[in-house]
Amino acid sequence: MTSQISTQIGDRAVVLGASMAGLLAARALADSYGQVTVVDRDELPDTATHRRGVPHGRHIHALGARGQQALEQLFPGLTAELVADGAPAGDMLTDARFYFSGHRMRPARTGLMLVCAGRPFLEGHVRARLRAMPQVRFLDRCDVVGLATASDSGRVTGVRVLRRTDGSAEELLAADLVVDASGRGSRTPAWLEAAGYPRPEREEVRIGLGYATRIYRLPADSLDGQLAVLDAATPDLPRTGALQRLEGDRWILTLAGILGDHPPTDPDGFLDFARSLRFPDIHEAVRDAEPQDDPVGFRFPASVRHRYERQDRYPAGFLVTGDAVCSFNPIYGQGMSVAALEALTLRRHLERGVEPQPRRWFRDLARVIDVPWDMSAGGDLAFPGVPGRRTLKTRLLGGYLARFHAAAASDAHLSTAFINVAGLVAPPRLLLRPDITLRVLLGGRTRRPPVDSPSRRPNAA
Repeated sequence: MTSQISTQIGDRAVVLGASMAGLLAARALADSYGQVTVVDRDELPDTATHRRGVPHGRHIHALGARGQQALEQLFPGLTAELVADGAPAGDMLTDARFYFSGHRMRPARTGLMLVCAGRPFLEGHVRARLRAMPQVRFLDRCDVVGLATASDSGRVTGVRVLRRTDGSAEELLAADLVVDASGRGSRTPAWLEAAGYPRPEREEVRIGLGYATRIYRLPADSLDGQLAVLDAATPDLPRTGALQRLEGDRWILTLAGILGDHPPTDPDGFLDFARSLRFPDIHEAVRDAEPQDDPVGFRFPASVRHRYERQDRYPAGFLVTGDAVCSFNPIYGQGMSVAALEALTLRRHLERGVEPQPRRWFRDLARVIDVPWDMSAGGDLAFPGVPGRRTLKTRLLGGYLARFHAAAASDAHLSTAFINVAGLVAPPRLLLRPDITLRVLLGGRTRRPPVDSPSRRPNAA
């Protein structure tokens, strides 16, 4: 576990956005700045409830294995708190069913923890931890008008804000460091341009994703006591379904389709879409279940990455993190885990005892993002209708993964390796190791005794 630091780098830091990325960044900053102010336009609740500024919070949120570990590093004991307050938990492969490329991953005990928590529930617990820290304060119902800069625009010195109450006047929040965690709608590219800096290069993969979600009450023996099932899309059937147990004895079902093939939000159409999935597990679980609400939809047009690490010029005292840098196709469940890893990266920069330098920050941030971005973009480009350049490497890896998944249906060593990589615990090169490749070529038919899970070996991450 990373030790906390005591060197104070500055008096004031400001975080734009109380998203998960913003909350986790605030936690990292709290050990190095006398006061950390988190600014958000929403009224931030004291309880685990949905809020307007997080419309996707009503849908299923996967917390990857490495994300759970990173959250525990930032907030020791958080996992136990979540479980004590009702979040179901288990092992990634023994307590969940994963279907990839039309095959179910063979169950195995991985040592990786599956924590099933709704986004408001998880965010509420993290926010409560921060509220208990005297150096952290929240400034909610407040719009960020723009950045404040030094006379030569070489440094950001704070932000200009406007409280969302009648008669409010613009205020200046002076800061030694400002961190933009305002999400996909970040105005940093425009702010940079207004200050005389170039906009960052932008990459995107247009997936045209639409999804819909409904909450259910299910019998206690649903899914034979398991906690979740993921029926992932394939090129020949590009529809996804994910059913997961939540706190409060509820179940959440999210259905998704790409390129305009979106699940309906009327109850009958929603159920018909569930029936159309490749495997019957989800439909059989919910067809006679008691719904708790009506289906609600959401649209995600494209994964977007801003290449701040390629900027020739950039002002001091200003960092960007979370979806404001890179927003992934949510179907892969990477967002919260990547945000947690970015917060650990920020903590490592702060441990040097000096203000983080943007050039070094964005370079290290790119290293955190590269692997999940390649996984997400590569997964999207496996669908023929998704526009984008498909290199020979992309095509070969896509074919290899399909064969890998087929072999992992009967080989627990392979299924465990894949879950470690998908959960960002192990690097993708694990799947190309000679002994792994041999198992894939043998189609999972090997008499070689299984070795320990990669997650249990030292330095697996």
